[in-house]
Amino acid sequence: MSATLTLPDTDFTDAERTDIRRFCGYPAYGGSATATGWRYFQQYGALEYRMSNMSPAERQVTRMLLATLASFETDLASSSANLDTAMAASWRHNPNEVADRFRLMSAWGQRLAAHFGVPFLGDARASNIVI
Repeated sequence: MSATLTLPDTDFTDAERTDIRRFCGYPAYGGSATATGWRYFQQYGALEYRMSNMSPAERQVTRMLLATLASFETDLASSSANLDTAMAASWRHNPNEVADRFRLMSAWGQRLAAHFGVPFLGDARASNIVI
């Protein structure tokens, strides 16, 4: 994956930071100013620090990963449209489609987490999902 596309290299927006957290499997940040609780675990602090201190080229790579993940998320949501049909004419439903798409999205979430150097905290059931 090359960062030669013309993507913004500016600081991440709040929406992008939210997507980074959730695609890496981290819970919502919240708005509390108290320095207690889950928000201040070491890996969460590392993610927040790196989001705030990436180089412009690293932000471009991150934005490419986010675009890929957003596309997978849309595809995952739309794959539910055919769950009620096993076969139509020559078309046959892939019974593993939702699970396969979920695993693919999870694998790319792991890539995003690795890009930030933090553990992926996504759904541990990703490899065992059965629909």
